[in-house]
Amino acid sequence: MSENVGVGEGESIVQKARMANRAAVKLANATTDEKNRALHRIADLVDTNRERILAANDKDVEVAAELTKAGKMSSSLLKRLKLDGAKIDEIINSVRDVAKLDDPVGKTMSAIELDTGLELFQVSCPIGVIGAIFESRPDVLVQISSLCLKTGNAVMLKGGSEAQNSNEVLFDMVSEAASAIDGIPDGWIQLLETREEVNEMLKLNEYIDLLVPRGSEQFVKYIQNNTNIMVLGHSEGVCHVYVDRDADLNMAEDVCYDAKVQYPAVCNAAETLLVDSAIASEFLPRMVERYLKAGVEVRGCAKTLNVLATDKYKVEQIKQASEEDWHTEYNDLIISIKVVDGVDEAIEHINRYGSGHTDAIVTANEETALKFMRFVDSSSVMHNASTRFSDGFRYGKGAEVGISTNKVHARGPVGLEGLVIYKYLIVGRGHVVAPYTGPHAKAFTHKPLSKQFSI
Repeated sequence: MSENVGVGEGESIVQKARMANRAAVKLANATTDEKNRALHRIADLVDTNRERILAANDKDVEVAAELTKAGKMSSSLLKRLKLDGAKIDEIINSVRDVAKLDDPVGKTMSAIELDTGLELFQVSCPIGVIGAIFESRPDVLVQISSLCLKTGNAVMLKGGSEAQNSNEVLFDMVSEAASAIDGIPDGWIQLLETREEVNEMLKLNEYIDLLVPRGSEQFVKYIQNNTNIMVLGHSEGVCHVYVDRDADLNMAEDVCYDAKVQYPAVCNAAETLLVDSAIASEFLPRMVERYLKAGVEVRGCAKTLNVLATDKYKVEQIKQASEEDWHTEYNDLIISIKVVDGVDEAIEHINRYGSGHTDAIVTANEETALKFMRFVDSSSVMHNASTRFSDGFRYGKGAEVGISTNKVHARGPVGLEGLVIYKYLIVGRGHVVAPYTGPHAKAFTHKPLSKQFSI
């Protein structure tokens, strides 16, 4: 029997980590065909087990709904937790899309001749073992697993307890499907079950190479502050849309509405709307009216309240925004609005209060748009488009392990390219260093080569 099947029953987290670590070396050398066949098998198994998945998810949602009613779980977490036929379709499509993508492993990134017969290659390779910790959304388990499989990385998964039944069913399907393919080693995927295991996981730098946490700001910061393992992620998604004085206001209304209302419970939804003072009196009444009709709670700055002062109906329904609002990721139908004096103040506000996730400008002025896109220090910056486009699937990555606001290795939606690193490979003919040292040292040629690595 595969070590994947029934994993967690009596096995310690250290044992799971050792299995994953051993499997990582073998999985790194699986062929593209083997990995793609495993991915298609995963998609097929998910497709033929829809009722089983939904039944498990219903159990989780039933418990979560009671917790939400009791005020012990947010409504946004409940929304993320629930699966339906459309979300299962998305899971299946994301796995198949990953299979279609080029294999990023084994690519020659550069090749240099150091001297005649002595060649240096920089070749992409898997990172090793990925520790993925996520909350609520069970579809994330399949997304992360498929990306790790395609990139040859072993993975240790810890989902939120609120999605335990859903996660266990999906994990069983992924491990069962992949283990049936020759070349995919046992133990490459592991599931952690308790919160205590997360704390143990943070200590396993001997076995785990990268941690990818997905959750609240407090959760991600806790991970970052309690491990020596490299952490890839973002602490929160405080995203902005700025409506410039040269914006098409019909376009701006649609973009601002989509960025907040289309799906508010995710990290790329807009939390703050910035409006140029030059068009505030014309734009704000119509935008706020549309938000209110959609059930959005509006919190405005003093200037926003002043602009709406002639409309008593609206003023009575919006709250005064506080300093804390500019820092807040609501993940709900709540938006803060601030009137600013032009693009420079908008940029200053975003770089001060934003989280470096995703921010957008709506304007017909290309010079203003370029300035915004150059000076806003975020992983994704949009022009005349909703912040909701910041997503690995929408970026053509098939899926994503998460969105990174780091400025090293990977940034923005992290897909396949963010799960590979590289190593240097030298091929010589008995070369030694001695002739290249001393007063009569032989010079290196350092000549670029167009060839791929091969032996």
